[in-house]
Amino acid sequence: MGSSGGDKGMGMTLEDATTTGAAAEPRLMSLGHGGGCGCKIAPAVLSELLAKMPGFPVPPELLVGTAHSDDAAVWRLNESQALVATTDFFLPVVDDPFDFGRIAATNALSDVYAMGGRPILALAIVGMPVGRLSLATIARILEGGASVCAAAGIPVAGGHSIDSAEPIYGLVALGLVHPDRVRRNTGARPGDALVLGKPLGTGVMSGALKKGLLGEAAYRLMLDTTTRLNTPGPDLAAMEAVHALTDVTGFGLAGHALELARGAGCGIMIDWARVPVMAGVRELLAQGCATGASGRNWASYGTSVALPEGFAETERALLTDPQTSGGLLVSCAPAAVEEVLGLFAAQGFAHATVIGEVGGPEPAPRLALR
Repeated sequence: MGSSGGDKGMGMTLEDATTTGAAAEPRLMSLGHGGGCGCKIAPAVLSELLAKMPGFPVPPELLVGTAHSDDAAVWRLNESQALVATTDFFLPVVDDPFDFGRIAATNALSDVYAMGGRPILALAIVGMPVGRLSLATIARILEGGASVCAAAGIPVAGGHSIDSAEPIYGLVALGLVHPDRVRRNTGARPGDALVLGKPLGTGVMSGALKKGLLGEAAYRLMLDTTTRLNTPGPDLAAMEAVHALTDVTGFGLAGHALELARGAGCGIMIDWARVPVMAGVRELLAQGCATGASGRNWASYGTSVALPEGFAETERALLTDPQTSGGLLVSCAPAAVEEVLGLFAAQGFAHATVIGEVGGPEPAPRLALR
């Protein structure tokens, strides 16, 4: 598959996206049973499926595999290079085809950055209901994804496409990292500070969009967040004081913080009042825009989360809200916090914030909020 770059369509309004050249076409979001990272299989179900996979000898070159639900696989090529390999794809999280492509591509590349790698190329994954969507609409999705890859400095070097019942788009993303700079979700240490790079709320906003409750300004805010590449990843991984990295996606902040806790064998404490949230998200929750995926997430891991007394149902929905192209979650030594925040700020992540810390060892690591 070829690629095309540029920022074509950036001037389209939300109204244009649902009317221009699409009079006979359904809304993209209406063609899928879910959207974005909210489509992910629930954590408990995924764990059951993976537990039934046959074992195999692990070669020494495989630095990161399936053992700890990390963001990507990592294969050592030589003493100074390791290959980061990942794939991510989903159903439409917005109706504008160009924006859908951009969001899906940004989300897929995030897993390379979350391992400390720099992307080198991508392959497109395309499943489209050809009889229901025009070729022009499908092309716009591919253009959106290619524009993000161009911004990341990499080509879309190929891919695979099928005619499917629901529109699916994403990438296989490959990157390189020095073997000593691979950052897993297992390295957090007691006393580490936790820094979150992006605000929460993309799942709620996508749900509001599907219901026609998301205004133009809020849509642009969501788009800015979900198309911002997590480029600080490699620079963070170059810091010895950064002990663990992951990105917050479909399992919500609680789910991915729990992965850090279990990987470290330690409890984690989050100061809920310090967690950044996109403007207007709590008002949308009050209007009933919580996603079904947030409930499935809570059902999967809620027994491992301690909430403060009187914690509101809407706040719990936000804690477990599936984030599409969410922020990096960094575990670092407290002395490195200012450097970490400065690195985020220098790359345009104004909302990066310390949200909690890693506690002591626990036999059954839990997440607690205060």
